[in-house]
Amino acid sequence: MKHWQSRLSALAEKHDVPGAALGILYRGEIVQAHHGVLNKATGVEVTDDSVFQLGSISKVWTTTLVMQLVDEGLLDLDAPIADVLPELKLADPVAEQKVTMRHLLTHTSGIDGDIFTDTGRGDECLERYVELLAEARQNHPLGATFSYCNSGFSLAGRVIEKLTGQNWDAALRERLCAPLGLTHTGTLPEEALMFRAAVGHITEDDRTEPAPVWALARSMGPAGTIFATTADVLAFARMHLDGGLAQDGTRVLSAASATAMTEKQTGLPDPNAAADSWGLGWIRFGWDGQRLIGHDGNTIGQSAFLRVLPEQGLAVTLLTNGGRARELGLELYREIFAELAGVAMPPPLEPAAQPPVVDHARYVGRYERGSVIFDITEGERGLRVKTTGTGPLAGILPDPPEVDLVPLGDSRFVCRDSEEKSWQSVVFYALPTGEQYVHTALRATPKVA
Repeated sequence: MKHWQSRLSALAEKHDVPGAALGILYRGEIVQAHHGVLNKATGVEVTDDSVFQLGSISKVWTTTLVMQLVDEGLLDLDAPIADVLPELKLADPVAEQKVTMRHLLTHTSGIDGDIFTDTGRGDECLERYVELLAEARQNHPLGATFSYCNSGFSLAGRVIEKLTGQNWDAALRERLCAPLGLTHTGTLPEEALMFRAAVGHITEDDRTEPAPVWALARSMGPAGTIFATTADVLAFARMHLDGGLAQDGTRVLSAASATAMTEKQTGLPDPNAAADSWGLGWIRFGWDGQRLIGHDGNTIGQSAFLRVLPEQGLAVTLLTNGGRARELGLELYREIFAELAGVAMPPPLEPAAQPPVVDHARYVGRYERGSVIFDITEGERGLRVKTTGTGPLAGILPDPPEVDLVPLGDSRFVCRDSEEKSWQSVVFYALPTGEQYVHTALRATPKVA
């Protein structure tokens, strides 16, 4: 514990992360460490029992609820969602009639994925959110490619509500938190007030300050509003490591469903993405010949990370509240998995000293989806990308600076905001039917002009 406490503090300070909590589950034993403050404005210190927002790690929890319904014979992953929600209306009539739960859990539905509309705090928020999906564009044809889709998980949450007769928050508490004995997990701000809760921080103009908003809208719950301690995250991971059994032996999920969640469902259009494929809810990683599963999560100024190495009974979670959290996670995970499991993370993505010369003019243009516009132009050193946020989060999160795209090959590029950050992959590609896309941050964005 002392060793990992020291490394967490050193790396968090290096990457200007205000507060962080680390949890390691290894062969049945847990080690926790913490660093910094929950809120720079108040100076309240992080402790092992502090709660942070999990962001999109919540999707694995929602998928677990879905698979419980499969176990109970209430849901077929490959049946149309319209069988459960006959009132479903989508912009694309094919998707409306044929989209399945498997499409939603594997981010292949094509529904525009970053619709962050706030439909209120009432228990009907998911029902109202799903009604508004009729106005969301179809980002790509059903099943045609992979594009990370928050909206699809809110839709999945509504299916859970219809089949359980409970709102999603209550279903999570009754079906997962209670049998797993999770005492520091919740979904609503009024629940977080009962604990030492982290506040997100946003960096702008080299200043890191508390975010003006604590959480995403309640309608995004199934996609990303769970908060928890590292111990509760590890209890959830332990259940999956143990084939669906809680630590006290309670059967939470069938062994078959726990296994199915880890199996490959779809590949990714980006060969340089950190992940190599997707399961049901879980992201799949190939490190040093080993198979890992996990997920990351980003909300308003908070970032969370979870990696699980089933063969060695190892699960590691890192919860943070701002700064260069991704860089902290990369360095810390590289050390932990090398020292405990003898597994080397893949080397960081970076361009060659002399990048290849490519014909890039065909990639110039505007690419747009819900919440973001990419304007790609030709600059003095090649392609440049300007990112403009749109939608409800545009006034909360600052737009990143305009950056160069450095070529790796004919259609593959990398970019980064600053030398202190790692390179991010950018890939241009077209569907067999001719539609052009740029794929970055796991999302497919269509070319519109």
